[in-house]
Amino acid sequence: MIAVIDYGRGNLGSVEKAFRRVGCPAVVTQDPRAVDDAQAVVLPGDGAFHDAMRNLDALGLLPALRRALDGTRPFLGICLGYQLLFSTSEEFGEGRGLDVVPGAVRRLPPGPKIPHMGWNRVEHAGDLKLFDGIPPAARFYFVHSFYPVVAGSVSTDRTEGGLTQMRVAPAASPDLTQMRVAPEARPLRIAWCQYGIRFAAAIEVGRIYATQFHPEKSQRWGLRMLENFAAIVKGGG
Repeated sequence: MIAVIDYGRGNLGSVEKAFRRVGCPAVVTQDPRAVDDAQAVVLPGDGAFHDAMRNLDALGLLPALRRALDGTRPFLGICLGYQLLFSTSEEFGEGRGLDVVPGAVRRLPPGPKIPHMGWNRVEHAGDLKLFDGIPPAARFYFVHSFYPVVAGSVSTDRTEGGLTQMRVAPAASPDLTQMRVAPEARPLRIAWCQYGIRFAAAIEVGRIYATQFHPEKSQRWGLRMLENFAAIVKGGG
């Protein structure tokens, strides 16, 4: 059974329905015990970063969520649930996230219309399990105004499209495909999207998977992605 964490953010019913459609039972829950007992955990969501952290804390879900992120079970973060994995966010003032992946959540820069809403291509190198059987330029559905900057990366908002380069870290390396995430030293793999800047649209680190886009709203390839996650859960990976 997959536990879909309900902390008052996001269309949880659509996530549960999508998993049911691919033949993998899921339950929407606010019960920390159900999260602890689940084979896998999904953290969806939309809305404000700091409100989400406060809600998780107020509902007593943070300890169970952190246990779900210890690498022993498959975990999927979606949209805001992806951003919460990072160290900090500047949305409505700097604040702390779950700090599973070093990095910061920043507002999309001026240029294209904000929020980034609609279909966009996601590029990957074929090394992420979630993208098994999904072509490297498949389109997924996005709705967001903020994006994660992975620590150590160089993000350019004109590599392909034309603004100025923005350096995120002084000693940054643009190749993050084998970057290791402290303290567990697990390789971090990234799929990319271009929207004014090139940003990390999805990540995989150990058994932790996360997407900025909404697989449950992304039709064919989104369902294939959820099938891939369900296969990981069933296979014990």
